Amino acid sequence: MAHKGLAVVTGASSGIGRETARALASEGYRVLAAARRRDRLEALAQEFPGIAPYPVDFADTAPTEVFCRNLAESPEPVSVLINNAGYAFRGVVEDVPSEDIQRLFQVNLFSPIRVIQACLPGMRRARSGFIANISSVAGLLSFPCNGNYSATKHALEAYTESLRLEVAPFNIRVVAIRPGPIATEFSATAGHMTGDRMEHGPEDYRPIYQAMTGFFAGLFGAMEVPGPEAVRDTILEALHDPSPRRGYPVGPMAGEYLPLRKRLTEEEWDRFVIERLAGKPDEAPDR
Repeated sequence: MAHKGLAVVTGASSGIGRETARALASEGYRVLAAARRRDRLEALAQEFPGIAPYPVDFADTAPTEVFCRNLAESPEPVSVLINNAGYAFRGVVEDVPSEDIQRLFQVNLFSPIRVIQACLPGMRRARSGFIANISSVAGLLSFPCNGNYSATKHALEAYTESLRLEVAPFNIRVVAIRPGPIATEFSATAGHMTGDRMEHGPEDYRPIYQAMTGFFAGLFGAMEVPGPEAVRDTILEALHDPSPRRGYPVGPMAGEYLPLRKRLTEEEWDRFVIERLAGKPDEAPDR
Protein backbone atom coordinates (compact mmCIF):
# COMPACT_ATOMS: atom_id res chain seq x y z
CA MET A 1 0.00 0.00 0.00
CA ALA A 2 1.31 3.43 -0.95
CA HIS A 3 2.33 5.72 1.90
CA LYS A 4 -0.18 8.58 2.08
CA GLY A 5 1.57 10.75 4.63
CA LEU A 6 1.78 11.42 8.34
CA ALA A 7 -1.44 11.66 10.34
CA VAL A 8 -1.71 12.76 13.97
CA VAL A 9 -4.68 11.65 16.08
CA THR A 10 -5.02 12.93 19.64
CA GLY A 11 -7.16 11.14 22.19
CA ALA A 12 -6.36 7.94 20.27
CA SER A 13 -6.53 5.47 23.15
CA SER A 14 -10.29 4.90 22.94
CA GLY A 15 -13.53 5.71 21.18
CA ILE A 16 -13.50 8.11 18.26
CA GLY A 17 -9.74 8.60 18.29
CA ARG A 18 -8.94 4.90 18.32
CA GLU A 19 -11.37 4.10 15.49
CA THR A 20 -10.06 7.00 13.41
CA ALA A 21 -6.42 6.00 13.95
CA ARG A 22 -7.23 2.47 12.82
CA ALA A 23 -9.01 3.73 9.71
CA LEU A 24 -6.20 6.09 8.71
CA ALA A 25 -3.60 3.36 9.18
CA SER A 26 -5.70 1.05 7.03
CA GLU A 27 -5.73 3.70 4.30
CA GLY A 28 -1.94 3.89 4.25
CA TYR A 29 -1.15 6.77 6.59
CA ARG A 30 1.62 6.55 9.15
CA VAL A 31 -0.36 7.46 12.25
CA LEU A 32 1.06 9.11 15.34
CA ALA A 33 -1.44 8.13 18.04
CA ALA A 34 -1.27 10.46 21.06
CA ALA A 35 -3.10 10.03 24.35
CA ARG A 36 -2.58 9.61 28.08
CA ARG A 37 -2.87 5.82 28.44
CA ARG A 38 0.34 4.18 27.28
CA ASP A 39 -0.92 0.60 27.56
CA ARG A 40 -3.85 1.22 25.26
CA LEU A 41 -1.71 3.03 22.71
CA GLU A 42 0.81 0.20 22.65
CA ALA A 43 -1.99 -2.34 22.17
CA LEU A 44 -3.31 -0.25 19.28
CA ALA A 45 0.15 -0.07 17.72
CA GLN A 46 0.46 -3.86 17.91
CA GLU A 47 -2.73 -4.16 15.84
CA PHE A 48 -1.43 -1.88 13.07
CA PRO A 49 2.27 -1.56 12.19
CA GLY A 50 1.50 1.87 10.73
CA ILE A 51 0.52 3.29 14.12
CA ALA A 52 3.20 4.78 16.39
CA PRO A 53 2.16 5.37 20.04
CA TYR A 54 2.99 8.67 21.71
CA PRO A 55 1.93 8.87 25.38
CA VAL A 56 1.21 12.47 26.39
CA ASP A 57 -1.10 14.10 28.92
CA PHE A 58 -2.60 17.14 27.22
CA ALA A 59 -3.61 18.54 30.62
CA ASP A 60 0.08 19.09 31.34
CA THR A 61 1.68 21.94 29.40
CA ALA A 62 5.28 20.67 29.61
CA PRO A 63 4.82 17.28 27.85
CA THR A 64 2.38 18.90 25.45
CA GLU A 65 5.06 21.40 24.49
CA VAL A 66 7.60 18.59 23.93
CA PHE A 67 5.06 16.76 21.76
CA CYS A 68 4.44 19.90 19.69
CA ARG A 69 8.15 20.59 19.30
CA ASN A 70 8.65 17.06 17.99
CA LEU A 71 5.84 17.58 15.49
CA ALA A 72 7.29 20.88 14.32
CA GLU A 73 10.74 19.32 13.86
CA SER A 74 9.52 16.16 12.13
CA PRO A 75 11.29 15.58 8.80
CA GLU A 76 7.92 14.55 7.35
CA PRO A 77 5.25 17.23 7.66
CA VAL A 78 1.92 16.31 9.18
CA SER A 79 -0.64 16.02 6.41
CA VAL A 80 -3.69 15.06 8.51
CA LEU A 81 -4.47 16.26 12.05
CA ILE A 82 -7.44 14.95 14.02
CA ASN A 83 -7.76 17.02 17.22
CA ASN A 84 -9.90 14.65 19.24
CA ALA A 85 -8.57 14.71 22.83
CA GLY A 86 -11.13 16.13 25.23
CA TYR A 87 -13.46 15.43 28.12
CA ALA A 88 -16.38 16.96 30.01
CA PHE A 89 -17.86 17.35 33.45
CA ARG A 90 -21.11 18.86 34.69
CA GLY A 91 -21.73 21.53 37.25
CA VAL A 92 -23.39 24.92 37.66
CA VAL A 93 -21.06 27.88 37.23
CA GLU A 94 -20.94 28.79 40.93
CA ASP A 95 -20.10 25.25 41.96
CA VAL A 96 -17.02 24.40 39.83
CA PRO A 97 -13.51 25.18 41.18
CA SER A 98 -11.40 27.40 38.97
CA GLU A 99 -8.62 24.79 38.74
CA ASP A 100 -11.10 22.30 37.24
CA ILE A 101 -12.14 24.87 34.65
CA GLN A 102 -8.52 25.68 33.78
CA ARG A 103 -7.69 22.01 33.28
CA LEU A 104 -10.74 21.56 31.05
CA PHE A 105 -9.72 24.51 28.87
CA GLN A 106 -6.15 23.21 28.74
CA VAL A 107 -7.22 19.84 27.34
CA ASN A 108 -10.14 20.93 25.17
CA LEU A 109 -8.82 24.20 23.75
CA PHE A 110 -5.27 25.32 24.55
CA SER A 111 -3.58 22.01 23.74
CA PRO A 112 -5.41 21.61 20.41
CA ILE A 113 -4.33 25.14 19.51
CA ARG A 114 -0.69 24.32 20.26
CA VAL A 115 -0.86 21.11 18.21
CA ILE A 116 -2.31 23.04 15.28
CA GLN A 117 0.42 25.65 15.54
CA ALA A 118 3.05 22.91 15.46
CA CYS A 119 1.55 21.30 12.34
CA LEU A 120 0.75 24.40 10.29
CA PRO A 121 4.23 25.41 9.07
CA GLY A 122 4.78 22.03 7.41
CA MET A 123 1.29 22.04 5.90
CA ARG A 124 1.75 25.58 4.64
CA ARG A 125 5.07 24.77 2.98
CA ALA A 126 3.54 21.66 1.39
CA ARG A 127 0.50 23.70 0.31
CA SER A 128 -1.64 20.81 1.51
CA GLY A 129 -3.22 19.58 4.71
CA PHE A 130 -6.39 18.56 6.53
CA ILE A 131 -7.40 19.49 10.08
CA ALA A 132 -10.50 18.13 11.81
CA ASN A 133 -11.30 19.64 15.20
CA ILE A 134 -13.67 17.39 17.11
CA SER A 135 -16.14 19.87 18.52
CA SER A 136 -19.58 18.88 19.78
CA VAL A 137 -23.23 19.74 19.54
CA ALA A 138 -22.27 21.68 22.71
CA GLY A 139 -20.08 23.87 20.53
CA LEU A 140 -23.23 25.55 19.23
CA LEU A 141 -25.66 24.86 22.08
CA SER A 142 -25.41 25.20 25.84
CA PHE A 143 -27.51 23.72 28.61
CA PRO A 144 -27.55 24.30 32.38
CA CYS A 145 -24.76 22.45 34.23
CA ASN A 146 -22.81 22.18 30.97
CA GLY A 147 -21.53 25.74 30.61
CA ASN A 148 -17.84 25.00 31.16
CA TYR A 149 -17.67 22.21 28.59
CA SER A 150 -19.78 24.21 26.15
CA ALA A 151 -17.50 27.22 26.60
CA THR A 152 -14.47 25.17 25.52
CA LYS A 153 -16.28 23.89 22.45
CA HIS A 154 -17.79 27.29 21.53
CA ALA A 155 -14.25 28.68 21.65
CA LEU A 156 -12.96 25.81 19.53
CA GLU A 157 -15.69 26.49 16.97
CA ALA A 158 -14.69 30.16 16.72
CA TYR A 159 -11.02 29.24 16.45
CA THR A 160 -11.81 26.66 13.75
CA GLU A 161 -13.77 29.17 11.68
CA SER A 162 -11.00 31.76 11.80
CA LEU A 163 -8.34 29.16 11.04
CA ARG A 164 -10.29 27.81 8.08
CA LEU A 165 -10.32 31.24 6.44
CA GLU A 166 -6.67 31.96 7.21
CA VAL A 167 -5.24 28.79 5.68
CA ALA A 168 -7.62 28.24 2.76
CA PRO A 169 -5.16 29.99 0.36
CA PHE A 170 -2.60 27.26 1.20
CA ASN A 171 -4.96 24.40 0.32
CA ILE A 172 -5.29 23.43 3.99
CA ARG A 173 -8.82 22.23 4.66
CA VAL A 174 -10.26 22.77 8.17
CA VAL A 175 -13.53 21.33 9.46
CA ALA A 176 -15.45 21.07 12.72
CA ILE A 177 -17.00 17.69 13.59
CA ARG A 178 -20.04 18.10 15.87
CA PRO A 179 -21.14 14.86 17.54
CA GLY A 180 -24.11 14.55 19.80
CA PRO A 181 -24.20 11.63 22.26
CA ILE A 182 -21.91 8.82 21.08
CA ALA A 183 -21.57 5.37 22.65
CA THR A 184 -18.01 5.68 23.98
CA GLU A 185 -16.36 6.05 27.39
CA PHE A 186 -16.97 9.80 27.20
CA SER A 187 -20.15 9.85 29.32
CA ALA A 188 -18.68 7.58 31.99
CA THR A 189 -15.58 9.77 32.15
CA ALA A 190 -17.77 12.86 32.47
CA GLY A 191 -19.59 11.23 35.36
CA HIS A 192 -16.30 10.36 37.05
CA MET A 193 -14.94 13.89 36.57
CA THR A 194 -18.18 15.38 37.89
CA GLY A 195 -17.91 13.27 41.02
CA ASP A 196 -20.42 13.98 43.77
CA ARG A 197 -20.87 17.64 42.85
CA MET A 198 -24.55 17.11 42.06
CA GLU A 199 -25.22 15.55 45.47
CA HIS A 200 -23.20 17.97 47.59
CA GLY A 201 -23.47 21.29 45.77
CA PRO A 202 -25.50 24.24 47.07
CA GLU A 203 -29.04 23.23 47.95
CA ASP A 204 -30.52 26.03 45.82
CA TYR A 205 -29.18 24.36 42.67
CA ARG A 206 -30.50 20.88 43.50
CA PRO A 207 -33.64 21.25 41.33
CA ILE A 208 -31.50 22.27 38.33
CA TYR A 209 -29.17 19.30 38.82
CA GLN A 210 -32.13 16.94 39.13
CA ALA A 211 -33.83 18.40 36.07
CA MET A 212 -30.69 18.06 33.96
CA THR A 213 -30.10 14.51 35.14
CA GLY A 214 -33.64 13.60 34.18
CA PHE A 215 -33.41 15.47 30.89
CA PHE A 216 -30.27 13.67 29.72
CA ALA A 217 -31.50 10.29 30.99
CA GLY A 218 -34.75 10.71 29.07
CA LEU A 219 -32.96 12.01 26.01
CA PHE A 220 -30.47 9.15 25.80
CA GLY A 221 -33.11 6.56 26.64
CA ALA A 222 -35.34 7.75 23.80
CA MET A 223 -32.74 7.74 21.03
CA GLU A 224 -30.51 5.23 19.37
CA VAL A 225 -27.00 6.41 20.23
CA PRO A 226 -24.46 5.67 17.48
CA GLY A 227 -21.01 4.28 18.17
CA PRO A 228 -17.68 5.96 17.44
CA GLU A 229 -17.69 4.46 13.94
CA ALA A 230 -20.30 7.07 12.93
CA VAL A 231 -17.91 9.90 13.82
CA ARG A 232 -14.96 8.08 12.23
CA ASP A 233 -16.91 7.73 8.98
CA THR A 234 -17.82 11.42 9.04
CA ILE A 235 -14.17 12.39 9.53
CA LEU A 236 -13.18 10.21 6.57
CA GLU A 237 -15.98 11.70 4.47
CA ALA A 238 -14.61 15.19 5.13
CA LEU A 239 -11.02 14.06 4.54
CA HIS A 240 -11.85 12.57 1.14
CA ASP A 241 -13.83 15.64 0.01
CA PRO A 242 -11.67 18.21 -1.82
CA SER A 243 -14.17 20.90 -0.75
CA PRO A 244 -15.52 19.78 2.63
CA ARG A 245 -18.29 21.52 4.50
CA ARG A 246 -17.43 23.83 7.39
CA GLY A 247 -19.10 21.60 9.97
CA TYR A 248 -20.49 18.09 10.21
CA PRO A 249 -23.20 17.14 12.73
CA VAL A 250 -23.14 13.50 13.82
CA GLY A 251 -25.92 11.64 15.57
CA PRO A 252 -29.60 12.26 16.30
CA MET A 253 -29.26 15.10 18.82
CA ALA A 254 -26.92 17.04 16.55
CA GLY A 255 -29.13 16.43 13.54
CA GLU A 256 -32.27 17.63 15.32
CA TYR A 257 -31.23 20.26 17.86
CA LEU A 258 -28.72 22.22 15.77
CA PRO A 259 -31.22 23.04 12.96
CA LEU A 260 -33.85 23.79 15.59
CA ARG A 261 -31.56 26.27 17.36
CA LYS A 262 -30.95 28.09 14.07
CA ARG A 263 -34.66 28.31 13.40
CA LEU A 264 -35.76 29.65 16.78
CA THR A 265 -35.23 33.09 18.26
CA GLU A 266 -33.22 33.31 21.49
CA GLU A 267 -36.43 33.69 23.50
CA GLU A 268 -38.05 30.69 21.79
CA TRP A 269 -34.97 28.55 22.37
CA ASP A 270 -34.86 29.47 26.09
CA ARG A 271 -38.52 28.57 26.42
CA PHE A 272 -37.97 25.28 24.58
CA VAL A 273 -35.10 24.29 26.91
CA ILE A 274 -37.01 25.30 30.05
CA GLU A 275 -39.98 23.22 28.94
CA ARG A 276 -37.74 20.21 28.23
CA LEU A 277 -36.23 20.51 31.71
CA ALA A 278 -39.75 20.57 33.12
CA GLY A 279 -40.43 17.28 31.37
CA LYS A 280 -42.86 18.62 28.76
CA PRO A 281 -43.14 16.81 25.41
CA ASP A 282 -40.29 17.34 22.97
CA GLU A 283 -42.21 19.44 20.47
CA ALA A 284 -40.54 22.34 18.75
CA PRO A 285 -42.41 25.63 18.36
CA ASP A 286 -44.00 26.17 14.95
CA ARG A 287 -42.28 28.89 12.98
